[in-house]
Amino acid sequence: MIKWKTDAVEKAKWERYMRCDGTPDPSVQPDINTYTSLWRDDPEVSITVVLKQCSLALQLIEDLEGLLRDVTDPQEGQKYQEALVNLQELIHSKHLHATEEILKRASANIDTETGNMQTVVRDDNVTLCLWANLKKNPRFKGLKFEGAGMGFELPKQLAVSDIAVRSFHARYDHLSLLARMANLRINTLSYRSLAGGEEATADIDVPDLEDTKGEGEMKDDNTMQQQTADEGGFEGTGWKSATSLQSKNNAQPAEGQGSQIQTQMEALGGEADLTSPPEQLSMTDHGERCQVVDLMQYTPLGGVFYYDVFHLPRQAHQINGWEIRQLLDTGLQSFHYPMEKFKLDDNEALTYPPVGVSVTLPESVVFLEAPHVARWDAAVKQWRMDGITDVSYEEEEAKISFKMESFQAFVLMQETYANLPFQSWELRPLGQDSALFTFNGALTDLIITIQGNQCMLQSEREIGLSHLTGKWMSGPALQRAMLNAGINIFVNEYTDKYVSTCGKDPLTEHAAYEQMALFASACAYSWSKWNAKCGSEHLVMQVCEHHGPTPVPKGLWSLYLLGAQRSQKLEITEKSEAFSPDICPGSEFHSTFIHMLQDNMSTDGIARTRESNYLFVDTVQSLLCATRPLMYS
Repeated sequence: MIKWKTDAVEKAKWERYMRCDGTPDPSVQPDINTYTSLWRDDPEVSITVVLKQCSLALQLIEDLEGLLRDVTDPQEGQKYQEALVNLQELIHSKHLHATEEILKRASANIDTETGNMQTVVRDDNVTLCLWANLKKNPRFKGLKFEGAGMGFELPKQLAVSDIAVRSFHARYDHLSLLARMANLRINTLSYRSLAGGEEATADIDVPDLEDTKGEGEMKDDNTMQQQTADEGGFEGTGWKSATSLQSKNNAQPAEGQGSQIQTQMEALGGEADLTSPPEQLSMTDHGERCQVVDLMQYTPLGGVFYYDVFHLPRQAHQINGWEIRQLLDTGLQSFHYPMEKFKLDDNEALTYPPVGVSVTLPESVVFLEAPHVARWDAAVKQWRMDGITDVSYEEEEAKISFKMESFQAFVLMQETYANLPFQSWELRPLGQDSALFTFNGALTDLIITIQGNQCMLQSEREIGLSHLTGKWMSGPALQRAMLNAGINIFVNEYTDKYVSTCGKDPLTEHAAYEQMALFASACAYSWSKWNAKCGSEHLVMQVCEHHGPTPVPKGLWSLYLLGAQRSQKLEITEKSEAFSPDICPGSEFHSTFIHMLQDNMSTDGIARTRESNYLFVDTVQSLLCATRPLMYS
């Protein structure tokens, strides 16, 4: 398996080298530095060209994230990190330059009905909505950008001001990782073995992004929020059970049982240094304590919505066929709202009403519950849920509206483990090196079909999953796609802080997953209610030999008890009134689960298990370890 993965990496490197398409190799620092420098000096500000350039940069960022997840050398990791941050800042700067260019010509694109300028530009990665207040009508209340799914409401103070409003939806998130990395170190590799072995970590110092703000960013944290981008790969540590990482009987794991496991959820979700309790507190620049979002408990979905207000650039004047324009080298200037309050008299102060926002939920994600709204606080580089008022969610129209005190970037969030614990689960074979993994979650049901080392998601939900369902991809790719779509069934070592568990011993559990994967071509496994009653040192599941693609008949299931020292077939059934560890008459104890199963298997079934492809076995084991159904059901 190690050789196959090594060969796959080498093949990917060779295929990239043979592209010859002019794009830089992100793993080669001189290439990526040259690309960044040349693009930074490129004066092009046409929105169409800029969006194409940003699309390529986003692909390079994705490649850098992959490199950062796999890196083991701290120095190499630092290089990838710096390249990633530079690209993200440059993308943000290019968007601002293109926005300024459009607003400079607002008077030439006036809407005849409103007297203002409004435009929508979009591609696969972003949707840019711009409105320029040329008429300054005090009766203006707000605007909905038809077809873009975004709108805003303005107070009277802004309706009569010389401003432009930008609603910008980026279908990627360059801020959440910045929140995780703020003033901390990022562990680019942190694997923890199930046996409780030492972590192998590579610490990387995070650059201070405050010193490298993109052009057009304002220092006033209450108005134009810092939108410096920072998105990259980051690793989580491996397994940790609700009891401990060490078996209670201090038994040393057998050879191979201490293998290091890292789920995709951990690779995407965070690391030990970056976790926090649900009500995490952070210190602002003014020494105040504020509540920030725990990104282990909540997951941002659908990208980031940037909501900004700018001073409208000076417009050109047409005189005798000449176009006269004042040229300023100040860039796009933020409009300060709310402005500093001042006293009108001893008892009265000028107030500034909140600004309204409405967005249609992104079509590429699933919200199992009403979404939470969080705003970006640039002062502490964290997401915050306070300061959001008048939230209204229309589920049928998939629309949410709310009000904020100022113009800030915001994101829609969902509880990370909303679909856990599992109500039940089943893993059954469809044929040789093929299986069906069914999860009955707390809010929705999912099915993953496994064929060799490829996986395919199936779900009754159509909205938000049409780009995923029915498509074959590798296990890690499927996990990333499901997490990005809001369908999370994957766990990490911190999940037990947010989800009730059975509290199983991790060594016994992992050994069970290894053996289940070995026999997945011939045996079906299913959830048992007795698993929660047998104690932390034992596991109970329903098992039977099954060869066809049809569902398993209910009468064929048998209960098996697994422990660190021995496994046995139980006398009780799923319908028994109470749990009993009594062995089934006529059966024997065995030291391993697979030897226990072989006692009752047919010759054809045993032959199937011996012919199982190692890629299929690895894929099944990876999914079992990533979801841990014996722990979270």
